[in-house]
Amino acid sequence: MLHVLAVLAAAVLFGTTGTSQALGPDGTTPLAVGVARMVVGGSALAVIAFLLAARHMRTSTVPRPRLTTTPVLLMAATGVALAVYQPLFFLGTERNGVAVSTVIALGSAPVLAGFLEWALTRRLPSLIWMFATALATVGVVLLGVGGGAESGGADPVGVLGAIGAGASFAVIANAQRRLLDSGWDAFTVVGAMGVGAALVSAVALPFVDLAWVFQPSGLVMTLWLGLATIAVAYTLFTWGLQGLTAATAATLTLGEPLTAALLGVTVLGEQLSPLAIGGLIVLGAGLAALAWGSRRSRDPQPYAVEG
Repeated sequence: MLHVLAVLAAAVLFGTTGTSQALGPDGTTPLAVGVARMVVGGSALAVIAFLLAARHMRTSTVPRPRLTTTPVLLMAATGVALAVYQPLFFLGTERNGVAVSTVIALGSAPVLAGFLEWALTRRLPSLIWMFATALATVGVVLLGVGGGAESGGADPVGVLGAIGAGASFAVIANAQRRLLDSGWDAFTVVGAMGVGAALVSAVALPFVDLAWVFQPSGLVMTLWLGLATIAVAYTLFTWGLQGLTAATAATLTLGEPLTAALLGVTVLGEQLSPLAIGGLIVLGAGLAALAWGSRRSRDPQPYAVEG
């Protein structure tokens, strides 16, 4: 039960990301918010995850894998991908709103992860995954065409930003899966991702305007986005996965787009066109099918995207 609550809590925390940024101070940019969030969150996540990994290593009898070039490159790839995700996701929410962009990012991530895995391994996913992917693709297209009612349609740049965010998580999912399959501890893998993302984002600090961080609302937003939706959420999610089946975890992560959509409509007052609502329903059906299909251990499965 505790593992279920941990994954569900992580999904809800991920789902507050877009709304938190939208309620932040004026004068922010997607790049600046992403950089600030990742420097704070990635650093905190690394500290927590490595402490937990060290504790696990002291009690585990399983030998630690060798740190060769391949795992180093895979860990570096997860850090870069997570850092790139930040401005792409916030670009999407800035252009098309939290509800639409979060669902597009989440809907595209497992689809792109599946195609990437097929390209790398030539392992053909199941018919269930193909059907779910088709539904999810149709849903993303409908959302892209319908967008918000107030705009008369989604902004193409924002749609590309959200899909790019989903693609970055496809890279993370495939890289982390290979690390875990090689015997690496889950918290070591997540901690390495946090370090990499923080370092990449730190390089961008001199090139962004962070004056808004020193406003009360800006500081609160940065701490929430970094500590709550990165450090705490990833720690809960990683720990929770240890005691759940893939199907259960995949279903629980559907709480993340639901949270984002509800906050977007109720807190931010976003309006969705009938076409966009249809897209949400179709995409939700696709994600539900992906969750059900994840009972097959090698099928790409939905996972929490920080939306």
